[in-house]
Amino acid sequence: MHTNHTDPRAQLRAAGLRVTAPRVAVLDAVAAAPHVDADRVAATVRETLGSVSTQAVYDVLRACVNAGILRRIEPAGSAALYETRAGDNHHHLVCRSCGTVVDVDCVVGRAPCLEPDDDHGFAVDEAEVVFWGLCPTCRSRRQTS
Repeated sequence: MHTNHTDPRAQLRAAGLRVTAPRVAVLDAVAAAPHVDADRVAATVRETLGSVSTQAVYDVLRACVNAGILRRIEPAGSAALYETRAGDNHHHLVCRSCGTVVDVDCVVGRAPCLEPDDDHGFAVDEAEVVFWGLCPTCRSRRQTS
């Protein structure tokens, strides 16, 4: 299931979650800035709603991840990042210099895209791949300096 930003109220209802102003604001904030960390989400939500606790934002993020509305990724050396593209097992490119994160579709075949040589009895349903390198902007900066 690939979730683009649709009506957050409909997404919450479909997931069996109550529709609240903080939940809608969090979903809007993540949709506006994919691959965003919780602190930035909290700041954006506060710009929209006024006073909302950081803990409330973390609670909403956790509930939405657990419900499959949002996806949480944790590139090495980065805070957890959130995105609305959930459930399709896509992967990410991360710039080593500026930290830009972009989506890349599943590298080969259907989810989980990769098969471990020994699954140790696990029922594997997702493979998380992070490609690291330099984005075009950072590569250009290095070449000119």
